Amino acid sequence: MDDPLIVCDMTTARDTPEERLAEYGRLFGRALTGRERTGEGIRFRLRAEDGLEEWVRDLAAREKACCAFFSFEVTATGDEVVWDAAVPDDEAARAILEEFYLLPETSVTDPDGLRRRLEDRGLRFHGS
Repeated sequence: MDDPLIVCDMTTARDTPEERLAEYGRLFGRALTGRERTGEGIRFRLRAEDGLEEWVRDLAAREKACCAFFSFEVTATGDEVVWDAAVPDDEAARAILEEFYLLPETSVTDPDGLRRRLEDRGLRFHGS
């Protein structure tokens, strides 16, 4: 199997990278209750509230559309929405996953630095 292409292609996205990061900031500021590293990747735990599961599913689908090397699973159980993310066993992909894990802080406090770190870790951006 070929190595995964570690690229973020937002040429067909309906939002910009800046808008996407701002959306992450709003989501995590509103509903994040915890996060953890799992055997396969990472997990965000979010407070279930009206419309949140649909929002997370939509955001995950848009993220998958631009960063195809990610895999996402969104589940809702009781009062919680769980968003799992994983990447192939690739050094650059794992580094990007770590930055994804840090999004609750970096999406709001340092969006320009986040982009530079992602590029330094091997993520190429198209259409942004």
